[in-house]
Amino acid sequence: MTNPNINFQDIKMLVLDVDGVLTDGGIIIGNKGELCKRFDAQDGLGITLALRNDLTIALITGRHSEILLRRAKELGITLVCERVTDKKAALEQLARENNLELEQVAFMGDDLNDLPAMGVAGLALAPFNATIDVKKNAHYITQNAGGFGAVREIIEIILRSRGLWDKIVADYTAKGQGDNQ
Repeated sequence: MTNPNINFQDIKMLVLDVDGVLTDGGIIIGNKGELCKRFDAQDGLGITLALRNDLTIALITGRHSEILLRRAKELGITLVCERVTDKKAALEQLARENNLELEQVAFMGDDLNDLPAMGVAGLALAPFNATIDVKKNAHYITQNAGGFGAVREIIEIILRSRGLWDKIVADYTAKGQGDNQ
């Protein structure tokens, strides 16, 4: 259930931390570097739906990951900020470059390094499995964990608040859309 005082309808850009939000937080590293990350297919379809319905998606991460770049390309995400040490500054820059006010930007993070960005975003979001301090600073906490549908949950809430969800479901009921998930 969403908080009725939160205005999801005015969100134009959803910015996501990666590890612990878009993934389950696991980072498997072998002798030659990063081997794998786990992404949720429902989050992937949600991102496709967001992009198709004028909700910009951006990623901010402190790490570099070829796996992430591949996943972003599959889903059509063009705004990927890697090796970021100041997520607040990166979020502010994304808003400026996309001609948005910070009130139009939502940020989802799961750990302490996400708090500065959450503090300036118009809507601060946390997945269910975020740290306690992050949850205390979130306007909304998802019912789903990071990497297990938290991103999809927020995207659905935003698209429903815009009155688009019934048409999206009807379009899928009529025929598939050929999405990458």
